[in-house]
Amino acid sequence: MKNSRGQFYYFVVYKPYGVLSQFTVEQEGDLTLACLYDFPPDVYPVGRLDKDSEGLLLLTNDNFLKSRLLSPRFKVEKTYWVQVEGIVTDEAIEQLKQGVSIRLKGKPYQTLPARVARIEAPDLPERVPPIRFRKSVPTSWLSIGLHEGKNRQVRRMTAAVGFPTLRLVRAAVGSLSLSRLQMKEAGEVRLLSRQEIYRAVGVPLPGKHKTTNKGFRS
Repeated sequence: MKNSRGQFYYFVVYKPYGVLSQFTVEQEGDLTLACLYDFPPDVYPVGRLDKDSEGLLLLTNDNFLKSRLLSPRFKVEKTYWVQVEGIVTDEAIEQLKQGVSIRLKGKPYQTLPARVARIEAPDLPERVPPIRFRKSVPTSWLSIGLHEGKNRQVRRMTAAVGFPTLRLVRAAVGSLSLSRLQMKEAGEVRLLSRQEIYRAVGVPLPGKHKTTNKGFRS
């Protein structure tokens, strides 16, 4: 179904640390997505990133695409780059791969199997403010791929195996990634075509809709 104006938009944002994944402030001094770009009034985020997380966020007014990406049934993978405190062990990685028990709303929850691997520190912009750093405590980087998205799930998962998350960056949704888009600056906004978005996230095109088709870089 088309929106009221018959126009679909597909924005990809490199959400900075400290910015809410919404357009309304919760308390005085909040930064929201409205600080990054003058988005059309009917465009909203697909899912969210917590205020203290960074990385790729898709905004659109295409409700069909939103439903497909948010439904666990279709298993669109989200990839996160995660800096944790300490040197991650093989045992911890195996636990994360198999699924770990975390608490959600006071109840135990077993996470689904995940794709987990050690990685070298990715080429990222400096976080503002920087992470807490202690010379006596080394850090590690992991790539974690999930097909679910519970509240603060990645942070809860790494804490459950003894390695608290220090920095969390969503690197990709499907094959739509910061790397492929060459998005290297927090706050960067791109306007992509419908074909680019659907192909990258692995969703079949539902039919012909009027949409913007020119790439955009802010």
